[in-house]
Amino acid sequence: MRETVRQAARATAGLVMAAALAFGTIIFITVLLITATLTLVVVGAGLLPETVLLIRRIAGAKRNMVAAWTGREIPEAYQPIEGPLRQRLRTAVRGPGTFGDLRWMVFHYVYGFLGLLTAPLWLLGLPVDGVRQGLLGRSPLVLPLISRLADLDAAWSTALLKPSPEALLAVRVEELTETRAGAIAAHGAELRRIERDLHDGTQARLVALSMRIGIAKRAYERDPETALRLLEDAQSQAEEALTELRHVVRGIHPPILTDRGLAGAVRALAASSGLDVTVVVDGLEDGARSGSRAPAAVEAAAYFVVAESLTNAAKHSGSERAEVRLVRHRGGLSVRVADEGRGGAGGTSQAFDSGGAGGGSGLLGMRRRVAALDGTLLMTSPVGGPTVIEVELPCVW
Repeated sequence: MRETVRQAARATAGLVMAAALAFGTIIFITVLLITATLTLVVVGAGLLPETVLLIRRIAGAKRNMVAAWTGREIPEAYQPIEGPLRQRLRTAVRGPGTFGDLRWMVFHYVYGFLGLLTAPLWLLGLPVDGVRQGLLGRSPLVLPLISRLADLDAAWSTALLKPSPEALLAVRVEELTETRAGAIAAHGAELRRIERDLHDGTQARLVALSMRIGIAKRAYERDPETALRLLEDAQSQAEEALTELRHVVRGIHPPILTDRGLAGAVRALAASSGLDVTVVVDGLEDGARSGSRAPAAVEAAAYFVVAESLTNAAKHSGSERAEVRLVRHRGGLSVRVADEGRGGAGGTSQAFDSGGAGGGSGLLGMRRRVAALDGTLLMTSPVGGPTVIEVELPCVW
């Protein structure tokens, strides 16, 4: 009986909050009417986007109530209302989420007051179910109806607040547009970095090398010893130019990925990071065997995430240990990098600077690489540590 009363009390609390929300939305009709009137006369057109944002907040509150009761969240799919007034008005009026919220609000005026039925159910249920459970040992009959009312409220709210296919498509297009812009920006930054490295490093050394060989050719007949020294210097410069060229190539796509696969490449990174790094691999194999490998773009993104994370952990965390975990699962690849440092990274470029492999732009560069592959990146770094970076990269194996 105690558990039945507890469950009924929890359902009653949710239904009472729903009824309060429904009563508040009735009052909100006044705001809608005022907004509509002012919009018609153009005087208050700027109120319309703010009204739609307020409706979104009310719908969000209902989503939270349903999630608290059912344990399942109702996703949101809204286009951001921003920009000039004309653009904000267009988004507010034509956004597919606006109609869905208004439809829910209309129906919520009716079913939102299911909580009023809880009072007679409590008055009838306490004596009836008290006798049935306490004296007769039978299952309760009346009080469970309160939970069923809460289930009904949650089911109707889920059906009405669930984003339409059009809303989901609009949000997906918005996400892809942002991802494409980020990928283009990252690609442009990478090209500029490669051009700068080649111009300032390799090209300068090759020019100096060409000049030394020319001087050695002219000095060969009259001073062979000087010509020999110049050729030795030219050989040293050629080796340095090759080293810099290899560094540039590694920034584009590390050859070790091709030779040893992601697991082997990450182990090589861990060995050269200066930290005591534990590498845990699940489902991946060392070597170039294609059957256990992710697509090249996914491997490259994972490699640079690990390289950037370990570089910044060595520079800023103050930790001596870190852990890298690579997990292959059915839908893609999971990457987790954790250190035991001071934390407080905060997701800024100051905490994740551009000193990592590939010359990325810290956390922003990592996010762009991951987003370009439709992946997700989550960083947690509370003050005092630890700092944990978790990446999900979808792919087909």
